[in-house]
Amino acid sequence: MQTILGANGAIAQELSKHLINYTDKIRQVSRNPKRVHETDDLVTADLLNFDQTQKAVEGSDVVYLVAGLKYDTKVWHEQWPKVMKHAIDACKKHNSKLVFFDNVYPYGLVNGVMTESTPFNPNSKKGEVRAKIATQLLDEMKAGNLQAMIVRAADFYGPQVITSVTHAMVTERIRAKKAPQWIGDQKKNHSFTYTPDAGKCVAMLGNTPSAYQQSWHALTSLERLSGEEYIRLACEISGQPYKVQALPKWGVRIMGLFVPVLREFIEMMYQYENDYFFDSSKFQKAFTISATTYKDGIAETLK
Repeated sequence: MQTILGANGAIAQELSKHLINYTDKIRQVSRNPKRVHETDDLVTADLLNFDQTQKAVEGSDVVYLVAGLKYDTKVWHEQWPKVMKHAIDACKKHNSKLVFFDNVYPYGLVNGVMTESTPFNPNSKKGEVRAKIATQLLDEMKAGNLQAMIVRAADFYGPQVITSVTHAMVTERIRAKKAPQWIGDQKKNHSFTYTPDAGKCVAMLGNTPSAYQQSWHALTSLERLSGEEYIRLACEISGQPYKVQALPKWGVRIMGLFVPVLREFIEMMYQYENDYFFDSSKFQKAFTISATTYKDGIAETLK
């Protein structure tokens, strides 16, 4: 049995599509789990409740923690350490392997390329929370208390991803025949992880015994792409003239007065005001596989 904690999300769905290549025993766990395959086992559980979590994990060979919480610093501070502790303790109790799907917030502002050896140096409150829970798991791994790994991804884009910056600022606006928008400096490079690649990558890693006790960067294109180039590609693919509305930090602050998620995003603006390059060479070399190109990924996303 392979169990997904945090069913229904974009990564959970893509992961499920690829896990079927390794097992037909997939358990979907969330407060309202839904099947991706007819054979999926559904378990309703609140990951903030340890008893429910450990019952959901029971009988699992591999557990994937891909849950998402409300994009709110207070919620993250209060709930993420509990979710991580419950997942770790449940896996230890049932002798299950744990795969944690993380983001780059623990790194903070990186002057150069992000790799698996980039030290944690968060410069945001959300980054501090993510560094704390990643360290929780790394300490357990170092102590030999469980078999686990961290798979880290850059910002998402892809089909059915509705919570990403590119969805709201580019995809939806192009579909509405409006000029795309971009937060921060559109001339800066920014890496994006294509969600189908991420799901495939996590499934492969979870089913590779030698991949455990390590951190990995999820399969992501190594192309250097600026915000402007992302939008030009999207406009070209959709057949509309290139045009962009820039949103500097002060503009985001004003919009944040009316849109709570943007208010929460202001502390993360450094990612769009500086070059942001995410390197997944370790995975690509280990599995001799390349990421989907941005041109192909954006085309699929716009469909």
